[in-house]
Amino acid sequence: MSIIRVAMCQIVCVDGDRRGNLARIDLAAEEAARAGAEIACFPETALYGWVNPDAHRRAHPIPGKDSRRLCEIASRHGLYLCVGLAEKAGENLYDSALFIDPRGRILLKHRKIILLSELMTPPYTPGSEVQVAETPLGKIGVMICADTHEQEILAKMAKLKPDLVLVPYGYAAKEEAWPEHGKALERVVTNTATMCDAPVIGTNLIGQITHGPWIGRTYAGHSVAADRTGKILACGRDFDRDIVLITVSL
Repeated sequence: MSIIRVAMCQIVCVDGDRRGNLARIDLAAEEAARAGAEIACFPETALYGWVNPDAHRRAHPIPGKDSRRLCEIASRHGLYLCVGLAEKAGENLYDSALFIDPRGRILLKHRKIILLSELMTPPYTPGSEVQVAETPLGKIGVMICADTHEQEILAKMAKLKPDLVLVPYGYAAKEEAWPEHGKALERVVTNTATMCDAPVIGTNLIGQITHGPWIGRTYAGHSVAADRTGKILACGRDFDRDIVLITVSL
């Protein structure tokens, strides 16, 4: 058994503010590294915002301009980085997440499988693979938000026997639904942990949807970390940026 320190980096994400969002990722990664984190997990589509159709023209391939910037952040701060971002591949746009090592190398790219396609035109293209990355810390799996609602996907991840699962979330609800909606995220994360038999770090963001049918719905934090039994280890603050350091047994 090994003990590692993971930071849930619950940051503010402003739709379309690539430069500002990257600065916020950089600052949070620096804070996590100073606190002794070995892994920093960030939210879903943290560069351009979720279901932002502008990403069709602004996002880059992977590897590309966006991913190179994230790799540079990981290497400069000397930690593993998991972060969600939009990925352009030909005419397709993917809701993706990268797992990057402390030398700035991409170890794993996950493309979100379960999409709410009606929320953006044209919609994201779904991914299909469930993967883990082999690291000196153990086998690290990555999923994105609604993927963790699908029992078949959780079963596929469980077969890979991950030591830790990282999940960037974009968990949104109407403003009046918070902070109670955080309890729904707790249930999803604890179910994911028990199904995968692995600790889960689920990092939500702070912000608001500014495009499409869900315009005005908010992300109000309440990131959740759970151990392999489903016991909650920590939660992020409601309504505010938070960097939460969790000690995890692998």
